[in-house]
Amino acid sequence: MNISDLEPYIVFKFFNEVLQIPRPSKKEGKIIAYLLDFAKKYNLQAKTDKAGNVLISKPATAGKENLPTVVLQSHVDMVCEKNSDVIFDFENDAIQAYIDGNWVKAKGTTLGADCGIGMAAELAILASDDIEHGNLECLFTVDEETGLTGASEMESNFITGEILINLDSEDEGEIFIGCAGGRDTLGKIAYSEVASPEGVAFRVDVKGLKGGHSGDDINKGLACANKVLNRLLYPFLDNIEINKFDGGNLRNAIAREAYAIVIVSPEKVNDFKQHVAKYEKDVRYEYRSTEPDMSVSLQETEKPEKVIDGKAKFALLNCLYACPHGVLAMSREIPNFVETSTNLAAVKMDGTHITISTSQRSAVNTSKDDACTHVVSCFKLVNAEIWQGDGYPGWIPNPNSPILTIAENVYEKTFEKKPLVKAIHAGLECGLFLEKYPKLDMISFGPTLRGVHSPDERLDIATTQRFWLLLLNILKEIK
Repeated sequence: MNISDLEPYIVFKFFNEVLQIPRPSKKEGKIIAYLLDFAKKYNLQAKTDKAGNVLISKPATAGKENLPTVVLQSHVDMVCEKNSDVIFDFENDAIQAYIDGNWVKAKGTTLGADCGIGMAAELAILASDDIEHGNLECLFTVDEETGLTGASEMESNFITGEILINLDSEDEGEIFIGCAGGRDTLGKIAYSEVASPEGVAFRVDVKGLKGGHSGDDINKGLACANKVLNRLLYPFLDNIEINKFDGGNLRNAIAREAYAIVIVSPEKVNDFKQHVAKYEKDVRYEYRSTEPDMSVSLQETEKPEKVIDGKAKFALLNCLYACPHGVLAMSREIPNFVETSTNLAAVKMDGTHITISTSQRSAVNTSKDDACTHVVSCFKLVNAEIWQGDGYPGWIPNPNSPILTIAENVYEKTFEKKPLVKAIHAGLECGLFLEKYPKLDMISFGPTLRGVHSPDERLDIATTQRFWLLLLNILKEIK
């Protein structure tokens, strides 16, 4: 069976079309062109703003002209992650999706169901002529994954609706009414290259980790590859020199892979080999239930001519050890809700600087600031150059939301059980929308996704049908 043959047919038809179009963050030109061509094909009004966001409007069906305008919203960009042994060009290649039981997956890359399935639902409604709804505005925002730029730079008069349904959540049966705010913190450690000393060169690899979304998955006990690798190297701080340390990629993804190329002092080679063998057993045991496929490998390699200077090596390994990662605080009011966290996302070297990328999230702005300061203090201790993004606000829950009441009633009527109403630790664009449109009444929901922001990303087929029914019935019930 092909993806486009799945039910609901019209949703998967457009999802399959979206999968054919490259759409990395900040390089969304091809998907924007597709959306504008789509609007022309179906004789719908469309416009863009300076940020690149697209708004496609559709008139109400007969008899519903006087209903309030509803904004359906998803983002067009996707996280571009792949396994290291996969050859794939995210700027030019179509996602290679396939069906595995009740899941849609991609071959060695992220699937892009975040938020491609939300886009597909919007396109399906826009293209249909048998769905009841009031006036609709379908909003497609750019660059959500690398800084929510589309939402933050959206013009204040771009939309007119006062009800917004965000289609970017990942747990069917749950309706979200709040989310955490976030901010990025980067540290840059300067280094110079010096001649390699005597010794034996090794490449150390940490692989097989699940990775995942740094908001949704931060409390699932997953390992951070940067932390695992640094912990391995740290006991030999005085007996190794570092040519390369590379781990992770994106600030909103938990690092799945990391590697280092090191030179070990001749008299410590056997000790280092024994240490790595023991460490692999120990760390695999520690993460036995959450990272069953973790591997730590050691391979002798050609000796590089240069290594980083000793001061930079000391700063790097100590900073990575001290820098926090994971859940910092759980909510005191909402059971099992992560309030504050930080992600040690990536470590990259460019010939002159080692850049350590992190991101902090919290439902409480002061706690978010405190988490950022925690990371900044680690960078200051090693005299790193520090950069911080502007961040984005949280979305404060409104339990008295009229659209929430409608959604809860519709869900219970449709599926004969109550939905869970929750806040989410991941960042959604809703907080930014609320700054520009303070009267917006908003909810967020979606089908079940797992492994988001990693090549293990997968979309639950059965819950996509339920997601679609819920959306259609909500539109039908708005008075």
